[in-house]
Amino acid sequence: MTKVTMTVNGKAVSKEVSGNTLMTEFLRDALHLTGTHVGCDTSQCGACVIHVDGKSVKACTMFAAEAEGAEVVTIEGMANPDGSLSVIQQAFQDHHGLQCGFCTPGMVMTAAKLLEENPRPSEHEIRDYLEGNICRCTGYHNIVKAIMAASGQDVSGIAAE
Repeated sequence: MTKVTMTVNGKAVSKEVSGNTLMTEFLRDALHLTGTHVGCDTSQCGACVIHVDGKSVKACTMFAAEAEGAEVVTIEGMANPDGSLSVIQQAFQDHHGLQCGFCTPGMVMTAAKLLEENPRPSEHEIRDYLEGNICRCTGYHNIVKAIMAASGQDVSGIAAE
């Protein structure tokens, strides 16, 4: 067992973990932050995307011990300080960017990183950036629309699907 210390969603945490504990297990089991989903365990689906020291990371391919001293943000840390939905989360709700919701945490985390890097992405840029995230329900149309809306772009001419 190894003691790992990091900041998760602005709070310092320190826990004992075995060397092979994945970050998804650490977040879900040790910290009870169940918003980070495990969809594939092979880094294919993107349901487990978190931010580690400002970078998007698929948590199913990272050991918890690798986050020693890191600043980690999960979907639970994306809400506004008052607990209300962030602009991205609200846009996903307003524009029906989810159906079953399983992929939504990873999509929101990926969208946040995209908008940080490119504040006004085109539809093509959004679709390209989401390449590592799989949604089996929506066909991505409303996800793309939600991200465009979160970036402040007019989406009134885009039909809902």
